[in-house]
Amino acid sequence: MKYKPVAADGHHHDHHHHEHDHVVVNTATGDLHYGQGEACVSIPGVSQSRTIRLEQDVLGKNNQFAARNREHFIHHRIFALNLVSSPGSGKTTLLCETIEALKRRGSMVPVGVIEGDQQTSHDADRIRATGAPAIQVNTGKGCHLDAQMVGNAFSRLPLHGHAHGAGHHHGQEGGQGGILFIENVGNLVCPAMWDLGEAAKVAILSVTEGEDKPLKYPDMFAAASLMILNKVDLLPYLRFDVQKCIDFARRVNPRIQVLQLSATSGQGMDVWLDWILDGHRGLAAQGEQAA
Repeated sequence: MKYKPVAADGHHHDHHHHEHDHVVVNTATGDLHYGQGEACVSIPGVSQSRTIRLEQDVLGKNNQFAARNREHFIHHRIFALNLVSSPGSGKTTLLCETIEALKRRGSMVPVGVIEGDQQTSHDADRIRATGAPAIQVNTGKGCHLDAQMVGNAFSRLPLHGHAHGAGHHHGQEGGQGGILFIENVGNLVCPAMWDLGEAAKVAILSVTEGEDKPLKYPDMFAAASLMILNKVDLLPYLRFDVQKCIDFARRVNPRIQVLQLSATSGQGMDVWLDWILDGHRGLAAQGEQAA
């Protein structure tokens, strides 16, 4: 199989301004690959080196905000989870059911939610209906949340006040802390590279989407600590190979944990709650050491 550079219109040109030296073509099939350059992305009219510099500038600033968020979360025992998925994976339904299930279990750990969408407050309204406080972040044309957005939203949640006030009441700075769910914009591409200061990224994959998603979007599954296979109650009606999907996910991330659950039937929810509460307890211990 041979690959060679090709201009974006499929022809080889002598004029440099028509060329994309970071695009390769499979000469057997004609397939174009725009992610094989040094920057792993193509921006018309922008060189690979310039693209890398731009990315470093933007992500570098974001990472400063993310580090500030992470230090704040750890210090105040806030277990922050960045929930990422395609649109329609059942992310909001799972989140609502998770909040209700935590209440049924009798968990006294405070919960807060940051909802990311391009427009509307529909999902935040659904979260608020459970009784949990939620802040909607509308990104406009943006396809992901960034760390500054998360920091601004968190400062407006009651969970922020609990973190700063409860510690003095209990004689221990930070108190019992809390759990912060960050529901990112539905997108398996851009959110992979944006650190929000979270303790973990959780990739939610519905069994209605196809088992090859981890191979199609490897950056996201490589960045995730946990993959949730959601809507497993639908497996009898679908052609979805669970083991193949898990194998694909572990091909891109050998350390990824996997949970299978259904927010509708409740299957697997107890294991998911245990994972969350164990994570919170671990972070609380880390926060005590940092205090």
